[in-house]
Amino acid sequence: MCIAAFVWLSHPLYALILLQNRDEYHDRPTKPVGWWEESEILGGRDEVAGGTWLACSRGGRVAFLTSVLELHTLPEARSRGDLPVLFLEGTKSPKEFAEELVKEAHQYNGFNLIVADLHSNTMMYISNRPKGDAVTVQEVSPGIHVLSNAKLDSPWHKAKRLQQNFEELLRKCRNDELPVKEMVEKLMRDTVKADKSTLPRICSADWELNLSSIYVEVDTPLGRYGTRSTALLTVKANGEVSFYEKYLEEGMWKEKDVKYYMKQLKSSVVSP
Repeated sequence: MCIAAFVWLSHPLYALILLQNRDEYHDRPTKPVGWWEESEILGGRDEVAGGTWLACSRGGRVAFLTSVLELHTLPEARSRGDLPVLFLEGTKSPKEFAEELVKEAHQYNGFNLIVADLHSNTMMYISNRPKGDAVTVQEVSPGIHVLSNAKLDSPWHKAKRLQQNFEELLRKCRNDELPVKEMVEKLMRDTVKADKSTLPRICSADWELNLSSIYVEVDTPLGRYGTRSTALLTVKANGEVSFYEKYLEEGMWKEKDVKYYMKQLKSSVVSP
């Protein structure tokens, strides 16, 4: 399912601060964050379909997605994990990419996708749900946002709780370096579930209740399902990128931290 909270262009030290939990079956083969072979993409990778849920590039592009909670999905649909890769490997602006994706959005199961370019300070949100509605394409405004398994900033229990805790922690360290591990543990390991009366009533009540916490952990007939990685991605105004991930591998929690500087764009001004 996944959930993400981020602050965009409204922090004194960071252009972007992004936290994301990835929820998936624990036995699904996955690579932790790292540089992809023969690519300028940094992120985790789904080894079944080959895509990703969150990644960035040396060129200053970022993309992440969540699935939309729905009762019925299409088994023949294209993999949603390909969408961030298509943006990161391409050259289209976030707006151009979003407008192009509208033509093919119906080929995927429900998704929420955010694509951003740090050089132009542009971020776009695209969603192909609810079914039957026009595809949502909107520019993301500066500020704090939460993306769960409904529309951007939908007031679901887990989204409201994460936003409130995120805002509180950011106030405490507004002009300081972020306490990375504290943010991951305090914000993204929260197991408080929603009141049953507030559930969206899309699927079974038991399934929705199990998914209603920020940190998810549930046994299913198909195996253990839940939060198997947490990422904190930050981009400073000077172009320094930090990608920290805490991830589950063979039943053990491990950590990885990658830092780099975005490539500077070549000037289009020709010297005399």
